[in-house]
Amino acid sequence: MTRFVTRRQSGTSLVEATVVLAITSTLVGSLLPGWQAARERRALEAASAQLATDLRHARSLAVAQSLPVRLAVNSTQACYVVHTGPSRGCGCDSTGRASCAPGATALRVATLPGDGLVALSTSSASMLFDAERGTVTPTGTLRLTLADGQAVHHVVNIMGRVRTCSPDGLVAGHARC
Repeated sequence: MTRFVTRRQSGTSLVEATVVLAITSTLVGSLLPGWQAARERRALEAASAQLATDLRHARSLAVAQSLPVRLAVNSTQACYVVHTGPSRGCGCDSTGRASCAPGATALRVATLPGDGLVALSTSSASMLFDAERGTVTPTGTLRLTLADGQAVHHVVNIMGRVRTCSPDGLVAGHARC
C-alpha cells in the first residue's frame, strides 16, 4: 500500500500577486496628479509666506537700525535680496547666492522653493524702505504664480505695509484682489 502525503501550499500564487500589483498601480496612477497639484500649492504657499515675512522684516530692519534697506528682485533667477547700500548694490547670481558691490551688504537672500514651480514677477525691481518712517518707494506688487494660473500677490503700499491677496480668489486662504 502506498500512501500519498499531500502538503498544503503556503504563500501567494503568481495570479494573486499580479492582481495586487495591478490594483496598486491603478491607485498610484490616479493619486499622482492630485499629489503633484498639492506639491505645487505647498510651494506657492511657502514662497508666499516667506516673501511676506521678508518684506515686513526689511521694513522693521530699516526703522530699527536707522538704515535705508532695499529689496532687490531678480525675476529670472526667482530670487530676491534684502540689502543695504545703493540701488542695484546687490543681486542674485545663477546659484541663488547674493553678490554685492562695494558699499552694499546683503542682509537676507532667498531663492523660491519648488524647483521652478513658482514664478516671481514684480512691478518694481528694487524697493527702498526709509530708515526714518518705514515708508517705501516705489510702491509695488510682487506676484508669485504657478503654471496653472494660481497666484498670490503681495501689494506694498507707501507706508511699507504688505497686503496679500489672490487674483480671482483661486488660492484658498487669501482674499480676492
